[in-house]
Formats: sequence, C-alpha cells, structure tokens
Amino acid sequence: MEDQRIRAFELFGPTDDFGHTDNGGRGESYVVAQRSTRTRARGINQLLDIVTGNNRTASRVLVDLLGGDGLVSRVAALTGRDDAVIATCDASPFMVEQAWASGIPALRQRAEALLFRDESVGGVLLAYGSHHIPVAERGTVAEEAFRVLQPGGIFVLHDFLPDSPVDVWFRKVVDVYAATGHDYPHFERDEAVSCLRSAGFEDVAPVLMDDSFVVSGATKEQAELELGRYMADMYGLEKLYDELGMQGACRRTFELVCDIFRYEDGADGYREVHASFDESESAWTVTMPREALVVSGRKPAARS
Repeated sequence: MEDQRIRAFELFGPTDDFGHTDNGGRGESYVVAQRSTRTRARGINQLLDIVTGNNRTASRVLVDLLGGDGLVSRVAALTGRDDAVIATCDASPFMVEQAWASGIPALRQRAEALLFRDESVGGVLLAYGSHHIPVAERGTVAEEAFRVLQPGGIFVLHDFLPDSPVDVWFRKVVDVYAATGHDYPHFERDEAVSCLRSAGFEDVAPVLMDDSFVVSGATKEQAELELGRYMADMYGLEKLYDELGMQGACRRTFELVCDIFRYEDGADGYREVHASFDESESAWTVTMPREALVVSGRKPAARS
C-alpha cells in the first residue's frame, strides 16, 4: 500500500484540467473566479455543517480531497468557523501552488492514494469535482477515506446527478466552449450509496442539497454580468471569450445559465435564476439555483 501511494504521488497522468493555460488547463481562470469567495459559500457551509455536526471523533481535522486552491478553507475563515481544521489537498500541482501562494498550506496527492496515516482524521470531504474520479477508481477513494478516518469519523461525497441542470451545463456548454472539454460521468445516486456501503461505512444517507451560486452588483445588469463572468472563468469558456470578447462572453454565458439552470418546483413552476435588491447591502443580488447530491457515511466505532 505504501509503495502504491508513493507511485500515485509521483505520477499524475498526462493531463491536468486545472493546470496552467500554457499546458492546456483552465487553472488560471478558475483561480480568478474563486476570488469571489462568497459566491459558493452557501453550499460549502452546508457541507462543513454535515461533517462537523456528525463527527464522533476527537479529531477536528477535515481532509478536503479536491481542495483546489483552498476555497473551502477560505469560506470557513470568511464565516468565522473554528469547528474544523481543514487540510487542503489536490492532485493538480498548479492548484497546490496557488493555495500556498494565498497562504493556505496544501498537500499534493490523489484522492485514491492518500498520504495520511490510518485512523488519523475526523472527516473526509470529496466535493466539487468528484466526477473527475475515474469510475474504476471511485471505490478505492471511498476505501482510502475509510482507512484514514478514525472510528466515528464522517465521509461526505458531493456531486451532481446525471441529466440534472449541472450535468446539462457541462455537456452542452463546458464540453463545447472550454479548451479542456468536459467528458466526465457524474455519480448516480445508487452508485454513490453503494460506493460508501461497500467501503464499510454505516448510516449512509443520500440527500439533495441547495448549492446555489450567489453574486452581487451595484445594478441588476452588473450583477447578471458578474454571474456570467464567474461562470465563464470558473469553467474556462475560452472559446466564448475568443468569439465574443469580454462583455459579449459574459452576457452570452449569463443567457446560457438562465436557459439551463431551472429546477421543477412542484406543479406550479420552476426555481430559476432570479435577481433581487438587497437593501441592507444597497446592491443587487443574483442567485443561480443548483441542486447537489450529497451522500454521507460514518466509519463504525471500534468494538470493545
């Protein structure tokens, strides 16, 4: 096992979607988007609540397996959370470098070959990129999470269901307009549940979580364009920028967002992109609905 983890640490495959632009990645534009720390705070705080509220260990260490440049750590700091010590990890050398550059210690490792010791942490989070894990290796990721967790620790898996608006966005927009493409299968609900149960987790619970994006601007139009810019940067829609320029690409991205991110809301309508004026902030807010699949499981307590 030790030799396997060392080899996985050294060999990161032929491509890195989140690497430097010169190497065909979208890492630089992704980092630019993540400077807007509040945009994804709603979902991230809920994930942190699930881990910290259900952790039954003495350890407050939470391993963020797909930590990128440290967004989860920054959201926790922004909201004043002190209920977890977040260990930011990522397989992308560029993302790890960016985390360190912003003052967030980070570890370069793959999710299926963790460098942590057995039973050394209280929580493991696999979120915001889980579908990038090859299908054949997803069970190994769950097994590695089980190995490093202390008894009573929590593993949380987050993804977006196939054929959901997020999946449609990846297939019809990101795969078309991003230099990296985006041909990655999302976790099926039953697949995610089976993955955790097969690894040995108990109390496995799948739920749907509100993971909306929220942006703001001085005017309604500025807030709309800010959402377009955020989405274009986050997903590296360089072909739209090349075709339409900065302003045109932001506007077109916002239009695509409005077309795709719609969720049925009972028999009477849909939850869709909407704008409102926030009097307390004297600013316009635009909310883009996203619904995420979250499956959590606990490592069984040690038997006496």
